[in-house]
Amino acid sequence: MAMFFEEVDYQKTPLGELVLRRRSSPSVPDDLVYEVTLNDEMLMSSTVNESERALARLALDGRRADRPLDVLVGGLGLGHTAAEVLSHPSVGRLVVVELLCPVIRWHRERLVPLADTLMDDPRCSLVEGDFFEYVGPENSEQFDVILLDIDHAPDCLLHARHGDFYLADGLHQLADHLRPDGVFGLWSAWEPPEEFTAALRAVFASVHDHEVAFFNPHTDRDDSNWIILAESPEGGVEA
Repeated sequence: MAMFFEEVDYQKTPLGELVLRRRSSPSVPDDLVYEVTLNDEMLMSSTVNESERALARLALDGRRADRPLDVLVGGLGLGHTAAEVLSHPSVGRLVVVELLCPVIRWHRERLVPLADTLMDDPRCSLVEGDFFEYVGPENSEQFDVILLDIDHAPDCLLHARHGDFYLADGLHQLADHLRPDGVFGLWSAWEPPEEFTAALRAVFASVHDHEVAFFNPHTDRDDSNWIILAESPEGGVEA
């Protein structure tokens, strides 16, 4: 096959040098691969997305709703988690908070494969901002489901200022934005440390972890990421 590579966008951001690129690959000969790097480190790929979709699927599948659900997603990326949220008919509104303006622009200018799915769905809105501030005490908005996919893991952060969120006080603030019987879901590249899951258990009624296995065609091997789900009690989270 003829090889193809294009740097679609390059921007300097508060987190570093952000690149969107697309290329051909013998691992997936029938499709182009879209990839995002930050400071030359791979963040995500359009062809390796099973766990990002599982974040939404595990939080929403089988969930009973007597009204349309409001969902908040922290981190837009290439849109896989958001697209999976929108595939659920029980969802009435989706808010995606993304810090990096170029990432939002990629979707609004339809430069990435899932842009049409997000931009053509009236339930979906993209908000430029800091998710960790969005779920702080200054905002009183509440959701039925909150999903987070920003850092590599609770113990591997894109920025040190995110650290307080993963402690009990930060999780209590997050819980204030969940309605009774709400769900918080977290994506992690690996199994989170026990200190974090203990902090979750101190705040939420129940905590469950899920290892999501998948095949990575680019490395030709099986791999896995982790999804953590924490549920509020029916009466809400106690302070």
